[in-house]
Amino acid sequence: MSEPPAEVSKDPKPQAEAEPKPKPKAKPKPPKPEDKPFDQFMAEEFLPSIAKELKGHGLTADRLELLQGERPVVGGPCPMVVGELPGGRRFWLCFAKDDIASGKTITLADPGSEPTLLESFLIDEKRISLALLVSRLMQRLNGQKWLGGN
Repeated sequence: MSEPPAEVSKDPKPQAEAEPKPKPKAKPKPPKPEDKPFDQFMAEEFLPSIAKELKGHGLTADRLELLQGERPVVGGPCPMVVGELPGGRRFWLCFAKDDIASGKTITLADPGSEPTLLESFLIDEKRISLALLVSRLMQRLNGQKWLGGN
């Protein structure tokens, strides 16, 4: 007796090349700190980062807070970070609106004086990040020689 002929597979793909396994879905990336609402970003990210940087320079701010107030020098309401360093040196980082990407200005005042000059802050940056805001503020304060010996 002869054996029946072997059945030929009609599937052109060999078994090993059958449909590829679906790739596992990538874990969603955690949201960036900058994606938080403005007030939350300032309270949870920016202000603690500034306090940490100041501490790295041996300073503890006498005052460091986010508030809604009158923009120094030119007036007009705006959200701003107000800081006061030991010895009475003060700074105001003002935002045009509750958005870290909005226009920003900075004002500085030595002890016993009122601010007289409003400067643009981060005007050429297209993407604003926590690291950029912190580093440029610290750079500006260091430029005033407020962070210790230069």
